[in-house]
Amino acid sequence: MKLTVAAALLGVATFGAYGVGGSLSAQDAKSQWDGVYTQEQAKRGEGEYAQHCASCHGPDMTGGEMAPGLAGGEFSSNWNDLSLGDLFERMRISMPQNAPGSLSRAQNADILAFMLAKGSYPAGQTELPSQTEVLNTIKFVSAKPAAQ
Repeated sequence: MKLTVAAALLGVATFGAYGVGGSLSAQDAKSQWDGVYTQEQAKRGEGEYAQHCASCHGPDMTGGEMAPGLAGGEFSSNWNDLSLGDLFERMRISMPQNAPGSLSRAQNADILAFMLAKGSYPAGQTELPSQTEVLNTIKFVSAKPAAQ
């Protein structure tokens, strides 16, 4: 009998912890509106972008004949509700077009920070990470969330 009660209490504690964890992650969900990169990182990314991306995507990120724009309404609409990890992996694996996968994770994170800066998303105190698993926890949300 004691074993059954102990098992039941363990089950309640386990499910309770998962319930609390689930609600915490929903409350703690981040987006690019939360200052997920630094100005210094975006500045590094500006140089990387100029060297590796601007020839196709344009110096002002409006795109060209062969490449889409990386800022503005169409870009925001295309990536809305996806994660920064999705965008990062797309960049990491398929860009630059003339040498896919040739840039380091740090270079891609810096370029992504520059893209966020050019999109007028706020900078913060912590650099954008280069680990996909962490970037997967940051959503790209096209519309600025209402202040709470």
